[in-house]
Amino acid sequence: MVGQGVLRECLLDPGVARVLAVGRSPVRQRHDKLRQLAPPDLFDLSAQEGELRGHDACFFCLGVSSAGLDEAGYRRLTHDLTLSVAGLLARVTPAMTFVYVSGQGTDARGRAMWARVKGETEEALLRLPFQAAYMFRPGYIQPLHGITSRTGLYRALYAVLSPVFPVLQALRPDAVTTTERVGRAMLAAARRGAPTRVLLTRDINRLASAG
Repeated sequence: MVGQGVLRECLLDPGVARVLAVGRSPVRQRHDKLRQLAPPDLFDLSAQEGELRGHDACFFCLGVSSAGLDEAGYRRLTHDLTLSVAGLLARVTPAMTFVYVSGQGTDARGRAMWARVKGETEEALLRLPFQAAYMFRPGYIQPLHGITSRTGLYRALYAVLSPVFPVLQALRPDAVTTTERVGRAMLAAARRGAPTRVLLTRDINRLASAG
């Protein structure tokens, strides 16, 4: 869902010259500056190394819910996959900015399994030799512009909360954001940097507002 929002903002931004979307399956969008790459194994992108070189930024939005997964399975798809891709990018294009979508409550020493795995992933990413790396920890994200989650439970949740989102935004402006703001904040971080390497919802919203 976040990836759809980020892709939309990249394609709309006249300052973005080209976009390479890498994922497990093709995206629905079509655009002159969009190229897509759906490798057979995301854990091994060595054959695609040439196509991955030279980009200014990577917005890493791949992820899964921890629901129904044990720690080993969740770690493989969250920590191991992320570090596999990021390690290759840091080697072939260390001058890029790497932005990772984590989540509110992430804590490498937390009690919740998902929070520990996400936190350990963040810490490992921040040790890689990128020019800059930022960890985005949004809380509630409201999908806009027809964007939907691929997780049925989340789709149901958004359907229920969508009518009251304006109220949530008025009461807790630092706890909620949108797919549009997350995308704009990522672009801003790639262009001008961010005040901190770990950004919470309020930081994401402020960065998006600043352009």
